[in-house]
Amino acid sequence: MAKVGNNIVTTGLSGKLGDLIVFRNRGGKTIVSKTPRKKEQEPSEAQEQHQLRFQEAILYGKTSIADPRRKAVYNASAEEGKSAFNVAVADCLNAPQIREIDLSHYTGQPDSYIRVHATDDFQVVEVTVTILNADGSEVESGYATTEPGTGWWRYTATALNESLDGDKIIIRASDLPGNLTQKDQQF
Repeated sequence: MAKVGNNIVTTGLSGKLGDLIVFRNRGGKTIVSKTPRKKEQEPSEAQEQHQLRFQEAILYGKTSIADPRRKAVYNASAEEGKSAFNVAVADCLNAPQIREIDLSHYTGQPDSYIRVHATDDFQVVEVTVTILNADGSEVESGYATTEPGTGWWRYTATALNESLDGDKIIIRASDLPGNLTQKDQQF
């Protein structure tokens, strides 16, 4: 692949030259490459799933830039050479990550709390916490609040949990496109 800057012969060229060369314009530069070959074999199940996921991301990107508020949000974080559409597609393709669950401040008493470190390539919009007893019964569930300027979220307990032995904590984090990540931790 060759990239051509300001050249009077190739400036503005786009399209195919026979079955040999393809010209594309990207960011004021003409890119010259070999004509892509069509694949002879059928895609695997994993490739089909990836293609479907990418199609969904493209639709999400188009929908996002059609909404002026969402477009402005994505546009504000777009680096040079990228558009709001590019950022939205990437956001859709990347789910949040739950990096750490800090249970050291949770005692089972009301007002004790659980901290969650959740990150995303763009923005985590919601973190929920569910506390289950060893028998699977729910102690409580609710939304965590963000600790401004950090990737940490805090869930403050409201119910009394008499025994933490065998309890399970379920954390769910979601981003703007609705990608959901879940992580469980036992006491």
